[in-house]
Parts: sequence; structure tokens; C-alpha cells
Amino acid sequence: MNVRTSGSVADARPAAVHGSQGAGGARDAPAHGLDGLGLDPDDLPDGLVVADENGRVTCFNAAAARITAVSPREAMGRPLESALPLEDLEGRRWWPLTDPYGGLAIRVGQPERNLLLPGGREVLVSVRYVRESPGGPVRRLVVQLRGTDARRRTERSHAELIATVAHELRSPLTSVKGFTATLLAKWERFTDDQKRLMLETVDADADRVTRLIAELLDISRIDSGRLEVRRQPVDIVAAVRRHVQAHTAAGQPEDRFAVKVVGPLPELWADPDKIDQVLGNLLENAVRHGEGLVTIAVSPALTKARAEGTAVTVSDEGPGIPEESMGRVFTRFWRGSKRGGTGLGLYIVKGIVEAHGGAITVDRAPRGGARFRFTLPVGAPAFLSQG
Repeated sequence: MNVRTSGSVADARPAAVHGSQGAGGARDAPAHGLDGLGLDPDDLPDGLVVADENGRVTCFNAAAARITAVSPREAMGRPLESALPLEDLEGRRWWPLTDPYGGLAIRVGQPERNLLLPGGREVLVSVRYVRESPGGPVRRLVVQLRGTDARRRTERSHAELIATVAHELRSPLTSVKGFTATLLAKWERFTDDQKRLMLETVDADADRVTRLIAELLDISRIDSGRLEVRRQPVDIVAAVRRHVQAHTAAGQPEDRFAVKVVGPLPELWADPDKIDQVLGNLLENAVRHGEGLVTIAVSPALTKARAEGTAVTVSDEGPGIPEESMGRVFTRFWRGSKRGGTGLGLYIVKGIVEAHGGAITVDRAPRGGARFRFTLPVGAPAFLSQG
């Protein structure tokens, strides 16, 4: 058969037929090939099961065999209900419930939904009813199967995010509630210095909540591809020096930082607030989790697309990041050896850099610490490069 696909298995027309060599190595039963596209059913990443007008299986590819633990040899030629016994989440048998061959003649298929295989294992199933003419009898059922592992990972990630946010919000909100309730109930009993201390604590905790909410909004925009980048000319060296001065003003010794600039630098167009967010996170990590001298190097560079860019490297002389953890540094909730924080900062940093069309990497610095390097393309917005 020839199959036209558009994101998933769509239409099917009888044509050349050959066997599907799946988990059982079966090529002794008829099966539908994807000859029109030069593909074998086993080339498809999702499970493909096809039944003829009599409800008997004529195609059962390798992905379907992997998902269902049924070999193609066992499935081929059997009734669909027997080869692929599915139940809904309420325990009802799926094929008699939907009645694809005897149901409504206007029905064209079933949307993707969670169903159960024997043993209770979940699988995502969608079905296309192929008719020779609208309202005519079903000539072929095309069933697409997908495992639920990816969806489960997404659900776990969302659950972890909710748990982390709840935990991080509880502490500052408890503090804010406690201090404000105490001040309202016993205002006259406290000295001005005591009141100031409590109000400063409330202010700091409110800032902490605000930062967390901003992180959540950033994650939402990154995950949905809606993170906006408002490009302006950015003096990256001045931005680096500003962050270093903020750390020294907060009590870090000046000789803990070294800023190295290799010039001349090309003009950089980027979102200044988001670049500040990237620099602030990387320097904060180097100061809090690293040791010794923190070096920030700025230099011209080529991007992955071999275009002109600017590279910024932040390194320290601490213990560094274990080799086995390098691949997880930019994932959600990675906190390294020291606890504290939400573990979302580097995930957001990577999203910001990539939204600019850049890239970020991490490796070991020459003196053993962590070394982060991000590269940003320097091109101006499209409207300025036209004409």
C-alpha cells in the first residue's frame, strides 16, 4: 500500500504489499509496506497496526511489537480484537465499545487517548477509519500506538516543579505572615530598631517570592517557545563590571574577581535585562559554589552557524562539577553538591541564551573549577538590517 503521512499515519490505498519484519522476524504473512515513500513499516517511530475490511491484522510493525510485547508473527492474520486487546480506563473492552466496522458511517476515527494493554500497561492509541467513499463501509483500520513514557516524564517534571515551588514559597510566606501578624498585634511593644529589622526581613522575603514567580514565568515562556527577546545595543563588558561591583559592594573582596577583555569586540545586540539575568546567575554560582579567583573573560567568537558573535566565559577555582553530572547541569532542579535555591537558574540561563540564537556549555576550568561559556550572535534586529 501507499501511505500518505502528515504528522501521523493518515490515508491508505491498496498497492504493492510486502511483509513487515518485526520483533519476531516475520515475513511470511502479508503486510502493508510504505512502498510509495520507499519506507518499510518498521521505519516508523510509532507503532502501526493495520486491519482489513474483515478486521484481520495485515500490518504489525516493529514499534507495535515493542510497545505491546506481541510479535508480528503472532499478530498477523488474527482478528484485531484478539491481536490488540485494548480496554479503556474503566475496564471496558475497547473494540466492541467503539464498533469501528458497524458504528456510525460518518465516523472517521478515534482521537488519541490512554488505553490499557493486558496487564494494565498504558498506551496512547489513535485510529483512522479508511472508507472508499464518505459514509461507505470501513475498508481498513489504521491504528497508531505510542508509549506513555515521554508523557509520564513530563507529568513527573511538572509535579516536581509544583512541589519545589510549594516548598520554596512556604518559607518566605510563613516569615512574612509571622512578622506582619506580630507587628500588627504588638506594634507598641517593639523599638524602632526591632520594627526596622522585621520589616527588612519581610521586604527580603517578598523579593524572594517575586524572584521565584519570575522564574516560573520564564520557565513557562521557555517551554512554550514564547520567550521574547527585545534586542538593543548591549555593552557586555560594562554589564560584567556592574555585576562584579555588586558582589564587591555586598562584601566580596575585590581581588576575588578578574575581568579579561580581548578586543576589539563587535557590537552586540541583545536583550539587556535577560543578559543581566544570565550574568547574574553565572557569577552567583561561581561565588557561592566555587572557590578562589572568579575569572570573567569576554572575547569575539564564532557561533555554531559560523557567524560573528561574542563569547563570555565565567570560571572559578573550586572543586568543579563531577564529570557524571556535566550532562545534567542545565536541566531543571539540578543543584550540584550544595543544596539551596530552586535548581532552576541554569535551566533558565540556557533558555535565554538559546532564545538569542546562542549556545552555552560547561566544562572544567584549567585550575579545576567549573567553567561556563556562552556565545551570542551579534547581529542587529532584522528591521535594522533591511534596506
